[in-house]
Amino acid sequence: MTKKNLHNILNKEELKVALNKESFCRITASFYRYVKIEEPDYFRDFLYEQFNDMNILGRIYVASEGINAQISVPEFNWNKFIERLNDIEPFRNVMIKAALDNYQSFYKLIVKVRKELVAFSIPEEEYSMGKVGKHLTTKDYNRAMDDPDSIIVDMRNYYESEIGHFEHALIPNVETSKELLPEVMRLLNGKEDKKILLYCTGGIRCEKASAYLIHQGFEDVNQLQGGIIQYANDIREYGVESKFKGKNFVFDNRLGERVTDDIISDCHICGEPSDDHTDCKNDACHILFIQCEKCSTDLGGCCSRECHEFSMLPIEKQRKLRKDPNHTISKTFFDSRVKPRF
Repeated sequence: MTKKNLHNILNKEELKVALNKESFCRITASFYRYVKIEEPDYFRDFLYEQFNDMNILGRIYVASEGINAQISVPEFNWNKFIERLNDIEPFRNVMIKAALDNYQSFYKLIVKVRKELVAFSIPEEEYSMGKVGKHLTTKDYNRAMDDPDSIIVDMRNYYESEIGHFEHALIPNVETSKELLPEVMRLLNGKEDKKILLYCTGGIRCEKASAYLIHQGFEDVNQLQGGIIQYANDIREYGVESKFKGKNFVFDNRLGERVTDDIISDCHICGEPSDDHTDCKNDACHILFIQCEKCSTDLGGCCSRECHEFSMLPIEKQRKLRKDPNHTISKTFFDSRVKPRF
């Protein structure tokens, strides 16, 4: 495969049509591993070839420190995928977490090289991935949360925890990964001798965060093995009580997986109970926000009346107005915490 073939060349609408025509089922899953990769660019191309050959869709990040992958695998290729992954020595027997549902999570395959798997932007001398927090199973994590001296910490951004989180967790009010660790350190100031229980979507953020906390002098750092994704699977399989309430935000087209029936957030427009994130349908906006079904119908999936009216204009007029420096698209309804999806 030549270099020019190592990227998707179809547009989003073509990809959607192709996905809707598929006659087979897909499995949505994720995995990560911190491991030294000597040539990330070469490994990126190798992965693209391997995954594209199996018709795998998804978003994979490669860095010199490892890999982070969220993927959609044709069910008939699942065993082949596992075999090929195990053939790559650094990723043999890596923990793979299956999603609760598999409805069109991805439309295309993207494999990118990044400086960091998680953009914490902390100096390498301030953590060691050779010394991370203890991984707790779902049952062990539940038991640890029952200890009144334990401190539960949500290692995600605000818009993720807004629709679902563990009871009694400390929830950092931040928008980006770069802001996360400084805010967590502020929240945990003076609590270095406490039992710390970290959790995140799939575990990757907790892995590096736990290494950082240990380096900062925290004595008892623990993390939920497999993150909320694995926790949600375990409570269903083993009938364990869920101490997580609501939805788990996921970074794909689904935007969330329901863990419990609890709705703990409100529509950003009318204030009625809702936990459905949506991406504003105005192509000049694309702000991420929570919207109930009624408001979605009223505003055509847009975040405001202004955005809805703009999205109804002929496309050529939209393009012209976007280039006009005197034209602004109203986003005044939302506070500064609501950000674009990716």
